[in-house]
Amino acid sequence: MALNDGYTYREELGGRARGLTVLAYLTRRYGHSDEREWQARLDRGEVRLDGEVAHGSEVLRPGQRLEWRRPPWHEEEAPLEYELIYRDAELLAVSKPSGLPTLPGGGFLNHTLLSVVRRNFPEATPLHRLGRGTSGLVLFARTAGAASFLAEAWRNGEVRKRYRALASGLAEQDSYTITTPIGPVPHPWLGNVFAASPAGKPSLSEAQVLERRPDQDQTLFGVDIPTGRPHQIRIHLASAGHPLVGDPLYASGGLPRADLPGLPGDGGYLLHAERLVFPHPRTGGLLTLRAPPPPELLAADEPPP
Repeated sequence: MALNDGYTYREELGGRARGLTVLAYLTRRYGHSDEREWQARLDRGEVRLDGEVAHGSEVLRPGQRLEWRRPPWHEEEAPLEYELIYRDAELLAVSKPSGLPTLPGGGFLNHTLLSVVRRNFPEATPLHRLGRGTSGLVLFARTAGAASFLAEAWRNGEVRKRYRALASGLAEQDSYTITTPIGPVPHPWLGNVFAASPAGKPSLSEAQVLERRPDQDQTLFGVDIPTGRPHQIRIHLASAGHPLVGDPLYASGGLPRADLPGLPGDGGYLLHAERLVFPHPRTGGLLTLRAPPPPELLAADEPPP
């Protein structure tokens, strides 16, 4: 494991901080650490309030600036290579390997796609994200204008996304329109995790069979997702009775597994963002980008990339 550069987390306090001490606020706001751990960080001088070292007893008010200067830590290893798919003055598109997080979080900082892309393109801003275990296309803006244009295009449904997924079981139909709502449900480790939920948000996936593999009891799907809920394809195919092969979290029905709990970021499945179609921020014309899928997600009659 490599030691990273450390990171400073900053926030401007809102109304919920009013009247709390620094220690009480940090303990309530960031539940990943208990009061004893936060007090140890305060004692080491890692926390600052309005630029001054905080000791924990200070009473907070809205508008103050709170910082935690987290020292360098050892990150879990991850593949740090990516393939450049497209580049112009406004945009950058890359193919992310499975196992590399898109953005910082969950203990990852330097070992993220954002970090490795910005080594060569410091201006790049990701316009969406893929799960750590998902490979394929990630689109970046290189200008503020491009970022604004494409954010609006995403909101208006002008961006079309296609994935490939290897699922368990032999599909009885050639295509599936899946509308299972997705929202938070109880999880034994995390408190809540996104999954199939009647109280969730409306979601839509269109899945087409690309190949059935009877000898392995598997189906290769192409999946278009007009909506973009967390873990949508994993949840939707599972809700249709075809959880992804090797998925450690979602079982048939689209709920977290009861027998072998997994975490949302755990890998082991095969899911690839294969194609993006969207209007170009400068020309307005449709641009189609493709990232070749890994060999396991090719049908038998398809040539290797």
